[in-house]
Amino acid sequence: MQNEHSIRSVVIVGGGTAGWMTAAALANAIRTGCSITLIESDEIGTVGVGEATIPPIRTFNETLGIDENEFVKATQGSFKLGIEFVDWGSQGNRYFHPFGTYGRQFDLLPLHQYWLTAKARGEAPELQDLCMAWAAASRGKFAPPLTEQRSVLSTYDYAYHFDAGLYAQFLRRYAEARGVVRIEGKIGDAELDGESGHVSHVTLQDGRRIEGDLFVDCSGFRGLLIEGALETGYQDWRHWLPCDSAYAAPCERAGAFTPYTRSTARAAGWQWRIPLQHRTGNGYVFCSSFISDDEAAATLMANLDGKALADPRKLTFVTGRRNLFWNRNVIAIGLSGGFMEPLESTSIHLIQAGIAKLLALFPDRHFDPLVRDEYNRLAIAEFERIRDFIILHYKLTTRSDSELWRYCSAMEVPETVTWKIEHFRRHGRLVQRDADLFGPPSWLAVHVGQGNLPEATDPLLPLRGVDHAEHLRKLEAALARAAEGLPDHGDYIARNCAAA
Repeated sequence: MQNEHSIRSVVIVGGGTAGWMTAAALANAIRTGCSITLIESDEIGTVGVGEATIPPIRTFNETLGIDENEFVKATQGSFKLGIEFVDWGSQGNRYFHPFGTYGRQFDLLPLHQYWLTAKARGEAPELQDLCMAWAAASRGKFAPPLTEQRSVLSTYDYAYHFDAGLYAQFLRRYAEARGVVRIEGKIGDAELDGESGHVSHVTLQDGRRIEGDLFVDCSGFRGLLIEGALETGYQDWRHWLPCDSAYAAPCERAGAFTPYTRSTARAAGWQWRIPLQHRTGNGYVFCSSFISDDEAAATLMANLDGKALADPRKLTFVTGRRNLFWNRNVIAIGLSGGFMEPLESTSIHLIQAGIAKLLALFPDRHFDPLVRDEYNRLAIAEFERIRDFIILHYKLTTRSDSELWRYCSAMEVPETVTWKIEHFRRHGRLVQRDADLFGPPSWLAVHVGQGNLPEATDPLLPLRGVDHAEHLRKLEAALARAAEGLPDHGDYIARNCAAA
C-alpha cells in the first residue's frame, strides 16, 4: 500500500533500447501512484548495434507478457543458439559457444571429464558435437526446445537476433499504452538539491523543467546525470580489453541464414556477423593503437556477405564501468553505467540486469544507503564476472601474427581469471564464483575451443572404474538424429514469425 514516502515520479533520461526497456518494465510493475516520464530527443542518435542477445532476454519479454512470434515479427528477428568463434585460439581454428549443456550429466563427474579421457586415446568426437545447440546450429535448424527432460531436445536454450531500433519502438508502444509519458527535447542542465545533493530536476534546452524523485540515466556514453551532474567516476579496463573503437555496417542478407552469431578474429580485433530477416548486421571491433581507421573500415567492408546497405559508422568507447551504478537518486542503466564490448552479446542483458535489480531493490524517497549499496554490490559483481569471461577469450589465444594478439597472450589478467584458467589447466575443473552469468558450459567451450586443455583429469575419475566412450558415441549419434528432424531456421520463421 502506498505511503507518504513512496516514490511519486520516475524520470528516465534517454530513450533507445535502455530507456524503453526500463520504461516498459516499470510500467508493467508500477500500477498506481507513480508517474513515469521518459525524455528523449529525435536529434540525438542511439548506438543501436546491439542486435544479438543471450537467453535471459526471453524472461524479460515473458515477464512483460510479450508474445514471442509478435516480437520477432516486429523486430525483423531471428533465433540464436550460440556463437561461432573463428580464428580466435589460432588461425584456422573454429569452435562454438552453445546455449545449453553438453549432453546431460550421467555420472558423478561432468561429461567433459570422460570426453577428455576418450580424447587422450584418440576416440572422442569434437566436444561441440556432444551439444544439442551445435547439432542444430551447424545444420541450420531451429525449433524451441522441448520440456520433456528425457529428450536431448530439452538440453539447449536460445536467444534472438533483432533490430535494436525496432525493439525500442516496439517497447515504446508497449510503455505508452500503459501510461508512460514521452517528452521530446534535449536536456540542457540538471539541478542538485542543496541539502541532499540529489538531482531535483532537469531543465530542457527550451526551458521546460522536469522534476522527479528517482532518475534513471539511460543517456548512453555521455552519462548526463551519473557523470555529468554527479561526477561518479569511471574505471578504465583497456589494459585488459584494449579494443576502443568499432565500425558498423549492415549488408544485404546473403548466404546461410544461420541460427547463431559469428565472431571472426582479425589482426587488430574481431568482426561480428548477425543475421536478421531483412539484413545482416556487421561490425569490426578494434584497437586503434594497432590499426588505422581507414584500414579498419576497409577490412570490414571487404568481409561482408552481401552488398553494403550503408557506409560504415564509427563508434568509440572505453571499456569499463562507473565507480557506482546507483549514486544518490540516480541509477545508470545501459551504456551510461559502463561499456562491455559485445563479444558475448551482453549489452542488452546488462540493461535487463540493471532493471531487474532496480525492481528487486526499488527505493522509497528515503533512498536508504543500505539498499543503494546492495544494488551497487550486485551490479559491480556481475559486470566484473562478465569482464572476466571476455578477457578469457583474449588471454587464451596462441596467435602471434599481430601486435594485438601478442599483447593479449602476454598480458597480466585479474586473479579471478587466472584462478579459473589454472583450475581447468590442472584438472579440468570448472570452478565458479557468485554472480557468474556464464556457467560451466560456457567456460568449457572457450577453454577447449581455444586450446587450454588440462594436464590431467579429475583425480576421482580413475577411481570411478567406468569408461563412457561408448556413451559419448551414442550421444553424438542421438544429437545428430534429433537435429535432422528439426525444421530449417528460415522455414521456422516463415511459418511462425516472418516480418511483413
